[in-house]
Amino acid sequence: MIRGGLGGCPPDFLAFMAQAEHLPIYKASYDLCLYLEQVVRNFSRYHKYTLGADLREGARRVLKLVVRANSRRDKAPLLVEVREEVEQLKVVLRLCQDVKAFANFKAFEHAIGKAVEIAKQNEGWLKSQGQGHGESRRAMPEKPAAPGVP
Repeated sequence: MIRGGLGGCPPDFLAFMAQAEHLPIYKASYDLCLYLEQVVRNFSRYHKYTLGADLREGARRVLKLVVRANSRRDKAPLLVEVREEVEQLKVVLRLCQDVKAFANFKAFEHAIGKAVEIAKQNEGWLKSQGQGHGESRRAMPEKPAAPGVP
């Protein structure tokens, strides 16, 4: 007899996953992970174990951060991490395109489109948390400096 929930997973873990699975950003991140797993298989051996590994790991980090952010009361710090991770992922995607790692442009176009979709959804989620553009707002002074004060 299997203890706990499905496949030995504790029931609360399954409830936790169910909470995240309804999110569009979770679905997009999961889809990107699956897509990159398929696409990287077709990379040359030279790119598969370097750039391909970076792509796959980056997409998984984004997915994990989305799940973690969904479970936290204060989501903003993790959503800022998601933003940074997605930007890094987009850079690696562009690099893969430039070195001709993708089999065709369509494969790159789909992957970068998913990354942009995730970035937009993340920004919306961050904005709904009252953070707007995250750290960039905190860097701005609240009141203008007095005249003559540098």
